[in-house]
Amino acid sequence: MSETEIPPAAVLTRHAEAETCSDPSSVMTLLADSDGTPGGFTSYRSTFAKGAAGAPAHFHTRATEMFFVISGALQVLVGDEVTVLKEGDFLAVPPHTPHAFAAAPGCEADVLFVFTPGMGRFDYLRLLGRVMRGEADPKEIAESSERFDNHYVDSPVWRAALEGSA
Repeated sequence: MSETEIPPAAVLTRHAEAETCSDPSSVMTLLADSDGTPGGFTSYRSTFAKGAAGAPAHFHTRATEMFFVISGALQVLVGDEVTVLKEGDFLAVPPHTPHAFAAAPGCEADVLFVFTPGMGRFDYLRLLGRVMRGEADPKEIAESSERFDNHYVDSPVWRAALEGSA
C-alpha cells in the first residue's frame, strides 16, 4: 500500500446493535454485508432450534460459503455426502457445489456463516424470514435466485437424510 492510499476501514458490529431476522425455528444475526466490507464479504450468525430445517439443497455460482459451528451440531450436505459438523468444526463449500444444512437430529446449532465474495445477502435473509413467517410468497425466493446467487437443486440424498432424522 502506498503512502497515499487509505487503508480499508475495519468492520465492527456490536451484538446489541446487530439486526436480527427470525422465523419459527431460527434467529439470524446480521453481522456484515458486502457493500460495507473490505474485500466484499458477507457474514451472519444463525442459531437453530432442535429440528430446524436450515436450507434446502442449493449452490452458489460465485461465492464460497463458509460454516463455523460455535456450538451444537449441524447436519450438512456437500455434493452427495451428508455429515455432521460439531462445535469447533469449519467447512468451506466452493462455488457450484450443491450443499444444504439443518440442525443435526436432536440438536440445536449456533453457526457463523461467511460468504466471499459477498453480494448483499441481507435482503435475501430478510426475505427468507418473511416467507417462513407467512408474510411473503415463496415464489419470491425462486425469482431472486440470480440476484442473490442462490440456486436450488433437487437432492435425493438430502431428502433421504432429512426423512431418516424425522
